[in-house]
Amino acid sequence: MTNVQVFDPPMCCPSGVCGPAVDPVLPRFSADLDWLKSQGVSVERYSLSQQPGAFAESDVVQRALSSEGNECLPLVLVNGQIVSRGTYPSREELASLAGLAAPCESIYTDAVAELVAIGAAIAANCRPCFKYHYDKARKVGVSREDMARAVATAEEVRQMPAKAVLELAEKCLGSAMRDQEDHTSAADGCCGSDNLLSSIPTEKCC
Repeated sequence: MTNVQVFDPPMCCPSGVCGPAVDPVLPRFSADLDWLKSQGVSVERYSLSQQPGAFAESDVVQRALSSEGNECLPLVLVNGQIVSRGTYPSREELASLAGLAAPCESIYTDAVAELVAIGAAIAANCRPCFKYHYDKARKVGVSREDMARAVATAEEVRQMPAKAVLELAEKCLGSAMRDQEDHTSAADGCCGSDNLLSSIPTEKCC
């Protein structure tokens, strides 16, 4: 069985959705590795910040780090031999390196990656992430309408757990919930004056 090993540079996680500068290459590469697994390839992935022992145990990786430093990362090994360094190969390149037939053309374009990242930013309530990927999406030609659809989809998914738990609370508490809703609606807004929002300065997203 073909064995593919990936040695990542230091980072909090390989998902690519952490921090304000999310790299859309990382979720794409993770999906490509999952595709390799589905083709019967053994895949192992290690992060220098989380699994330094795996780096120390590989003589090939140690030699690369000693001569080139962290700049050689990520390293991709196939059956113990370095086949790629300093970059994440595409799915087509991975297939070739692993001795597989070329995969069907991927629909995971840069535009799709940015729509996914925008949805993730909404789900994470991350303003810097949204601003960053909104700008990148515009640069790769994503329309405002498609971005709005991505936001709406993400918001719908995000609200599902809240809706479910509220339905459970209403089922358990019954009339007490309705009495509380009546009391809240009779008050002067949920957080005080109805004019509260008008006092908050607006801020453009980009």
